[in-house]
Amino acid sequence: MAEAEDEAAPAPRPAAADRLAAKPFTRAPGHRAVRSFVLRQGRFTEAQQRAFDALWPRFGLDYAGAPRDLDAVFGRRAPRVLEIGFGNGEALRFAAAQDPARDYIGIEVHAPGVGRLLNALAEDGSDHVRVYRHDAVEVLAHEIADGALDEARIYFPDPWHKKRHHKRRLVQPDFAALLVRKLAPGGRLHLATDWHDYAEQMWDVLDATAGLRNRAGARGRVPRPHWRPQTHFETRGQRLGHDVWDLVYDRV
Repeated sequence: MAEAEDEAAPAPRPAAADRLAAKPFTRAPGHRAVRSFVLRQGRFTEAQQRAFDALWPRFGLDYAGAPRDLDAVFGRRAPRVLEIGFGNGEALRFAAAQDPARDYIGIEVHAPGVGRLLNALAEDGSDHVRVYRHDAVEVLAHEIADGALDEARIYFPDPWHKKRHHKRRLVQPDFAALLVRKLAPGGRLHLATDWHDYAEQMWDVLDATAGLRNRAGARGRVPRPHWRPQTHFETRGQRLGHDVWDLVYDRV
């Protein structure tokens, strides 16, 4: 249904909302890619700058545009989990601390959030985590090998709530097909959104994507899984009566 221009704005988005980069994977010469994020500078503290200076060599991955040997990066062979648009890193930090047997890769373009996570990873000693500060689609398309991921996670992507902006949403058919290629058979895709209209689009796209099966059945949702912590933003939204949709898909 078309949205009125004066529709009430949604609650302020968490940090993850503004940073997911969705570029077409192929485009005609001269065509300007549509991005699903607006890069905002934010407040970059001295501690976050020190984190980049001191900790990026330990946890950071610089985009090179070529397939990456993840076994060499982590110094072991283990299942790998990718979180796209980790915001301030709250969910990624929690998951990594609870799950040291798997390697974690986070992608985020918002510098303050990356700096905050770098400090947290150092505090926790989570050396099984690596971080990109780059366009998520480019990383997936060019640096992650097909079948390399045990799981992909996308929590609270920007809903781009006005209908004319829906083309900017990250979850589109081409992107879903890319995710399928990167997930190993038996792998898992987990998404969460607090915007019902976006949940509907996720179902439209993902239920129709070859290679994915909705764990809860067609247009189904699951209770918040134990591996996704409830964030401060989410708690505040629920107090205001907002709902959250968790969607889990298996790679078949």
